[in-house]
Amino acid sequence: MSEALKVLGEHIQAGRPTAVTGWTVTQGELTVTIHRDQVEDVMTWLRDEPACKFTTLVDICGVDYPQRAERFEVVYHLLSMHQNHRVRVKLSTDEENPVPSIHHVYPVADWFEREAFDMYGIVFSGHPDLRRLLTDYGFEGYPLRKDFPLTGYVEVRWDEEQKRVVYEPVELVQEYRDFDFMSPWEGAKYVIPGDEKAEG
Repeated sequence: MSEALKVLGEHIQAGRPTAVTGWTVTQGELTVTIHRDQVEDVMTWLRDEPACKFTTLVDICGVDYPQRAERFEVVYHLLSMHQNHRVRVKLSTDEENPVPSIHHVYPVADWFEREAFDMYGIVFSGHPDLRRLLTDYGFEGYPLRKDFPLTGYVEVRWDEEQKRVVYEPVELVQEYRDFDFMSPWEGAKYVIPGDEKAEG
């Protein structure tokens, strides 16, 4: 399978040489990196090219790297049921430069792009209805950005006793966000809750 993905990566590079900046096959997955302004052309070609036929857009998601000049990556996951292949297409952008919408290439991209806008603030030019999708009306900020504050915001819920929507402050307890990335199975240097039961 890995060899077939390498052949596919070379074919995509040769088919769109000015758009593709690179490709890799890692752990049995093909990832293609492209220029932001060429996304419509690349997606149309991947859908229509007989050797590709990526007719299904599975997902679009954002990734935030605040230390980079272009802090966001937009990641497209495509599936070819004809060729039994998957490909991940990535591009970079920032808060100022919009990414061309591909909703006319893959209609399902409409809500995926809205979600990326709502969660990260990634703007998609040419989108027919780019507004928030998951957050509340009037919500400020973008909750999946790594610099989004942990407190100071409100959440909305239905209160059955008051028979109305109520707003309450959000409190994200810091201890649940403090990871040391040590595996408890590989000898953590601290007592894990529950270990005290083993002593005795």
